[in-house]
Parts: sequence; C-alpha cells; structure tokens
Amino acid sequence: MTCKICIKTIPTFFFLWLGIFGGYPQTAQSIEKQDVELMTERGPIVLRLSDETPKHRDNFIRLVNLHQLDSLNFYRIIKTFLIQTGKDLPAEFPALIDAEFRLDLFHKRGALNAAREGDDYNPTQASAALHFTIIQGKLFTDSTLVKAEKRINHGIAYHQVITDPKNAELFSRLQALNQAGANPIELKAVQAQLEQLTQTKLESMVPYKIPEKQRQVYKTIGGAPHLDQNYTVFGEVVKGMDIVDSIAGATTDSADKPLKDILILKARMIKRIN
Repeated sequence: MTCKICIKTIPTFFFLWLGIFGGYPQTAQSIEKQDVELMTERGPIVLRLSDETPKHRDNFIRLVNLHQLDSLNFYRIIKTFLIQTGKDLPAEFPALIDAEFRLDLFHKRGALNAAREGDDYNPTQASAALHFTIIQGKLFTDSTLVKAEKRINHGIAYHQVITDPKNAELFSRLQALNQAGANPIELKAVQAQLEQLTQTKLESMVPYKIPEKQRQVYKTIGGAPHLDQNYTVFGEVVKGMDIVDSIAGATTDSADKPLKDILILKARMIKRIN
C-alpha cells in the first residue's frame, strides 16, 4: 500500500516504547541539538523536527536510527506541490501515529508532513508511521488563498460529520460500500447524504481563517495551504531546498511516479547546522 496525501478529503494508535527496538534513548536536550540529514542521490536535505509534535518527532528519530529511511525511493512527485517517500513497516513497528495538528505549523515551502489515508478509511486522521512528504509548493494570491480556505473548511466540516455519533450508521455504510464490488448507485447516494450534512455543518460552524502571517508566507515564499489543519506538519527543511526542487523537477508518469528512481541513500542524525 502506498499512502498518499489525500486531496479529496481534507492523523490513537501510537505508543512510544523506549528500548523495544534495542533503544537509543534520546533526551529532550539531545533532540534539540540534532537535525536529520537525508543524503539523496541528488544531494543532502537537512530536516529540523518540531518539538510541538513529539510523537511524530520521536517516531522519526527512532526510524532514522534504525536505518528504516535508507534506500527509500521518492515514489510520488508533483512539481510545485510535493515530493513523497516512505514504506509500510514490518509488523513489530507501530503502523500509525496520532494526529498532531498545530495552528502555527503549516504547509509552507519546505514543510515536512506526514502522509495518511483519507478520512473515509481513516476517520481519526492518524499519520502513517513512515510515509512523508516535503512541500515544494507554489505562490498564492489572496483569491487562491480564499479557495484554499474553502477546501480546508470543507475538510474540517466533513471530518466533524463522519465522527459525529449521530452519523455513525451512515458512515459505517459508506465504509462498507467503499469495498470492492460495492453498488455504485448506493455508494453515490450515501456520499450525497454525507455531503449534504457537510454543507449544513459548514453553514453553522465558525470557519477557519488562515492567519495573516501565514498568508504572507504563502504569498511570498509559497506552499500548499489547502492541506493545513488536515495533515500533521512535524518539521521543515533547513538546508537543501535546491535539492528538493531538483527532485521535484524529475520526469514522471501519469501516476506521478518518477520514470527513474531517486533514492534516499542514507539518513542520519547530525549536529544542528545553526
């Protein structure tokens, strides 16, 4: 299974067991002094993990130290949007991590975020343990930011609808119908009911507004604002955005897979670069 950022729907299950994999105990102090270096075939990318998302931070450090990022392929590339890599982990690793949305962590250019399955399959919005993206992004204007806000709010409203106990039976029907061989007419009918409930929720809820400082970042530096508050941002690129741009420029097929593999040769913890 490849875990993609889901654009249609706008992530508990994860527990930190120190020492379960032969441990490397990391103290808060040591974490603060380290970055992650991804040595790719195009050059190094240095990531700084956020202390505001400790579950994602600690999980990522654990996987780096256990060499689980070595030899990963960037399997999904969309120019002016993102580059994505990852894999499904063996059963002894946690598969999912609780969502850790933070208002001040957003999808600016260079943001590191966790991919996940869409809400229809993953109503808790839990992140995949080792599928992640780096945002290349593009510049936005006031009008395109308004469109992004509409997508954000639709995602928030839809999530509130499907997790409302009053709609549990309807959502269960949707999940059952999403299985292969489902009746497409019945599936569309259930989707239409949920969309009607979403529109009603949109009319009654206080809409999310992209903060002014973040709007300025999106207008001057760029990013992917429509993903905000729906996917966990847990770090950012502090060196190597030219490498991200190089990877994002790779030729891809109709499924956004690069025609030639681009690998992370090795990932390691390094002393903070600044």
